[in-house]
Order: sequence, then structure tokens, then C-alpha cells
Amino acid sequence: MQYISHYQSPVGRILLAADEAGLIGLWFEGAKYFADQLDPVHEEKDTPALEMAKQWLSLYFSGREPDFMPPVHLKGTPFRLAVWEILQKIPYGTTLTYGKIAKDIALLKGLPRMSAQAVGGAVGHNPISILIPCHRVLGTDGSLTGYAGGVDKKARLLALEKAGQGWKNREGVSNES
Repeated sequence: MQYISHYQSPVGRILLAADEAGLIGLWFEGAKYFADQLDPVHEEKDTPALEMAKQWLSLYFSGREPDFMPPVHLKGTPFRLAVWEILQKIPYGTTLTYGKIAKDIALLKGLPRMSAQAVGGAVGHNPISILIPCHRVLGTDGSLTGYAGGVDKKARLLALEKAGQGWKNREGVSNES
């Protein structure tokens, strides 16, 4: 059985979903791929994993780095799971590029190279936004691209973390402007 709950963040309303094993989804309402891993039959109920996720979000949006992680239950292809594992290792307040993740995946798989676009697809399908920090991934030139929740939200999350000094939005405007 899957369970849902809602959280009102400073950057928009969030839908959280969990099963018995842990958090399976965290989506901004209206985001691309919104609730794409949510079963049609689910129950609105605050489970321990959902409560812990809300505590984590409250700490995060207060400007502090949470020192715990709610249990997560990721489901995906081996490639997506490998990308999401790398996302979980991006430290608070820092950024990484799609190209760097592609190089790391290629090295992991023993390949000469990996497509940054393929990595971008996996990052974009991350079902647990914010906690698995896909917002910390930038284009090679430092541009804010590819956030399913919206580039405006990505910029606000990075600003909250004081992350990635020198990144630019799609119009080339730096966060230092």
C-alpha cells in the first residue's frame, strides 16, 4: 500500500508518498513527472517515513542542513539507480554538472564515455526531489537546466543552500548579479 501526505514549502506545495519500506516520492505540485510512481489506489496518512520527511524539509527550508535522512525506497532501472546514488553524494551547498556525473557513470561501468543527456534524463526522473538533490546538478557552463520542478524553484533551492557560486539561469544571468 502507498500513502501520501502534503507539505507547504516556501517554494510551493509538495506531495510526499511512501510505502512500507520508505519514501517513494517527493514532487512539487504541477512538476513534470508529477506523482509518476504513485499507484492509483493510495491512502492519505502520515506514516513514520512521511513524518520524518516533513521534519527533514522543515529543517532544510529553515536554512539548515538536515543531519538525518528519512528511509527511501527507490525503484528504477539500474542506470537510474546509479545516477540517483551519485546525486545523494552531492554535498549540501555544492553543485555538480551533468557531464561530471556522466564521466563518473562511465568510469563505474568501464565505458569510454557516457552521454550527459542520458544522465539528464535519469536526473529528471528522480522521484524524490530535494532529499535526493537533483537541484544541485548544473549544465556544463553552469546554467540552470533540467529541473522537473521548474528552473525558478531550482534557483531558489540553490540560493537557500548558498550553493554553486557562479551559476547562471537560462538567460545567462549569474546568481552573483
